[in-house]
Amino acid sequence: MTVDTPWLHTTVLLSEAVDALDIKPDGTYVDATFGRGGHSRLILSKLSPKGRLIAFDKDLDAIAAAEQIQDPRFSIRHQGFTHLGELEAGSIDGVLMDLGVSSPQIDNPARGFSFRNDGPLDMRMDTTRGQSVSEWLAEAEVQHIAEVIREYGEERFALQIAKAIDARRQERGVPTSTSELAKLVADTVKTREPGKDPATRTFQAFRIFINAELEELQQALNASLQVLRPGGRLAVISFHSLEDRIVKQFITQHSREVYDRRAPFAAPKVMDFKAIDRVKPSAAEVEGNPRSRSAIMRVAERLGVGA
Repeated sequence: MTVDTPWLHTTVLLSEAVDALDIKPDGTYVDATFGRGGHSRLILSKLSPKGRLIAFDKDLDAIAAAEQIQDPRFSIRHQGFTHLGELEAGSIDGVLMDLGVSSPQIDNPARGFSFRNDGPLDMRMDTTRGQSVSEWLAEAEVQHIAEVIREYGEERFALQIAKAIDARRQERGVPTSTSELAKLVADTVKTREPGKDPATRTFQAFRIFINAELEELQQALNASLQVLRPGGRLAVISFHSLEDRIVKQFITQHSREVYDRRAPFAAPKVMDFKAIDRVKPSAAEVEGNPRSRSAIMRVAERLGVGA
């Protein structure tokens, strides 16, 4: 567990993820989503003096936590993991992506990620760039709002919620706090899934959209093809079906031999990856950290020419 006072963060699939990377002591690794550094610290503990760890994160609080690590083998970049492709091709022995929002981000009302604590309706991972959710809602068309809620939140009441947001902004202005948006959604969504707040899907949708999370994930996965050397491992921890679907399809697509139908006797195109594993948290981990319950980690190994 790593601590960010006053909020605590428990790293999900800590040992499982680092074990999946099959650490070589002299290797070079990437923690593409540093968070509060649980995975990074464990990776560093397995590296020799020649080993290297490069971390990425867009969150300023994460950067501040990373700067507390005084280790010449470690470097942190204030960038999203779409910049992974800027690393030297074939130079990396393992890439870890933990796609979850960290507990300090969720629990800090000032970040605006959660409907459980009142705060500004922001949701940006990097508060130095881009629009907040409230700024976007002030100018977005109703149909666009509905599309975002439907596609990224898989919410069947997307259009009704979008129309309610529009009616609210016409009358009193756009919602600017998390509690205002949560109440508006709750008043609009009349049927609720057992144990789930009616605002859950809408908040997920706006967070994913405002941070371009799925687009960035696809770019980072493609970049992993370039930077991983043969035998290098890719481990990705997802927390909802939209992310996991992208990861699964990516690994599946690049784990197949491709035949050219125009040249049926030619050798197939060599596979880029070999799927290694699919891992979920243990019952003990879920009991100790309920936020881990939806996590799924997929692991693949980069293949080389002639594999």
